[in-house]
Amino acid sequence: MGSNSSRIGDLPKNEYLKKLSGTESISENDPFWNQLLSFSFPAPTSSSELKLLEEATISVCRSLVENNPRTGNLGALIKVFLSRTKELKLSAECQNHIFIWQTHNALFIICCLLKVFICQMSEEELQLHFTYEEKSPGNYSSDSEDLLEELLCCLMQLITDIPLLDITYEISVEAISTMVVFLSCQLFHKEVLRQSISHKYLMRGPCLPYTSKLVKTLLYNFIRQEKPPPPGAHVFPQQSDGGGLLYGLASGVANSSPFPSSIPHAFQINFNSLYTALCEQQTSDQATLLLYTLLHQNSNIRTYMLARTDMENLVLPILEILYHVEERNSHHVYMALIILLILTEDDGFNRSIHEVILKNITWYSERVLTEISLGSLLILVVIRTIQYNMTRTRDKYLHTNCLAALANMSAQFRSLHQYAAQRIISLFSLLSKKHNKVLEQATQSLRGSLSSNDVPLPDYAQDLNVIEEVIRMMLEIINSCLTNSLHHNPNLVYALLYKRDLFEQFRTHPSFQDIMQNIDLVISFFSSRLLQAGAELSVERVLEIIKQGVVALPKDRLKKFPELKFKYVEEEQPEEFFIPYVWSLVYNSAVGLYWNPQDIQLFTMDSD
Repeated sequence: MGSNSSRIGDLPKNEYLKKLSGTESISENDPFWNQLLSFSFPAPTSSSELKLLEEATISVCRSLVENNPRTGNLGALIKVFLSRTKELKLSAECQNHIFIWQTHNALFIICCLLKVFICQMSEEELQLHFTYEEKSPGNYSSDSEDLLEELLCCLMQLITDIPLLDITYEISVEAISTMVVFLSCQLFHKEVLRQSISHKYLMRGPCLPYTSKLVKTLLYNFIRQEKPPPPGAHVFPQQSDGGGLLYGLASGVANSSPFPSSIPHAFQINFNSLYTALCEQQTSDQATLLLYTLLHQNSNIRTYMLARTDMENLVLPILEILYHVEERNSHHVYMALIILLILTEDDGFNRSIHEVILKNITWYSERVLTEISLGSLLILVVIRTIQYNMTRTRDKYLHTNCLAALANMSAQFRSLHQYAAQRIISLFSLLSKKHNKVLEQATQSLRGSLSSNDVPLPDYAQDLNVIEEVIRMMLEIINSCLTNSLHHNPNLVYALLYKRDLFEQFRTHPSFQDIMQNIDLVISFFSSRLLQAGAELSVERVLEIIKQGVVALPKDRLKKFPELKFKYVEEEQPEEFFIPYVWSLVYNSAVGLYWNPQDIQLFTMDSD
């Protein structure tokens, strides 16, 4: 680098980089540092350019890894950077472009080197490179200054304390990038690291007071959605997607362990601005994951969101994620579904969504919906997700959460759209056909096994058990609606009567006999009234008879069942799911960072 570097291709021959990585120790007061940090080649803005940068500097990095234990030049560079950051805030106020430019360049070099060091060595070896004792070159001491910890604290201070201005934008982005690199040791391990050095630093000593403040700042970055400054606003090159990097990485870092523990009640933030930003950004995995984290871990934010009178602004983007399930990765779909499950734990939410009337939902293509309640649309999308899962992924976890959300809402179903009511019964019809098919296969297989002891018997009993659990759940959902809000849902009664033959086979089935009593009572009661009214009744007349009959229905004959209520609970070791997920998002969305895919151990490159 240095004043004579203008292209990435020149870096392997750069005399300043050679000196930095060579065998000669360089004092932190040496004029060399000003020369090293005066480079101006365009900053890489794509994975291909970042890959070229890594390949161009690999020989320099290898030399530094080999020589640094004797020279301590990496520590000297970091000390130069640390000394400069003490004047950074004043430099921003005084518009000192040159000073900020060189400080940014120092951090850029540190970030590049740190990434290579973390990839190539253990945390213990890495720590030794940062505990260099200047008075005794080559010797390490546990009592020596820990530059790794000091650098981390400095990054946190830089992110939280330096105002985000045009002149400081690039160095703020670089600080977040370096922070992510600092935590990236997890990428190079298949197993989840439960006690890493970087996390230990964050939860103790001088860094601890900044942890909560860092999360707050990252959330503010996410809320503000700052765009890169216009050309000419700073003296160093503009990144093509700086804004995306700034809040994209911010939401990723805010979700990675151990930061969620800092979210709940450690600071005040403008909930209205946060809510608006979350509503606008749900097309990204990061924003959906952030929404999940806030809803799950912060009761104040959850209470605030549930009290909003414009919940459709948040729920509709979540429903759209589920609706386009084929285009989303499974983790994004899970997060969207769990968010709905958390929301449906609240009875107020379950009532209010049926009071919000929507018009012309253009992204719902199965049927033209000129007017429908948010509650009915939610039911339609969740049922569609179940049907997609039944034919494609067959994920029991997805089934369970979809049904749990429907069950939570069932007692509060109100004025169901006729199409939503039809889809509830259609789903039951699909389950019924699947049940009969599995039962038939089990019977045929059993017959075959009796004639030949050599024929392997498929585990149809397990398949039958799973499908019967789902059918039982659907019957409980229908029963919950009928016993709690029958008079509000004539369209569901109509759909039930129209497909009444579906329920015949389950009336005497030992697994469903109890729950079928109420459904059978409702079917029999309204069938009798329709029979009395005569043949060839119009849809309008049938609905009129249903509405009149609701008043006369002997509700005391309806059997009481426990209220259907399901609560989302994380697995015993949620980090096994969330940490690979968070790092896959960082890996795929970090515009200013590149890791060689061959080095990644935490997840496979072809996974979603």
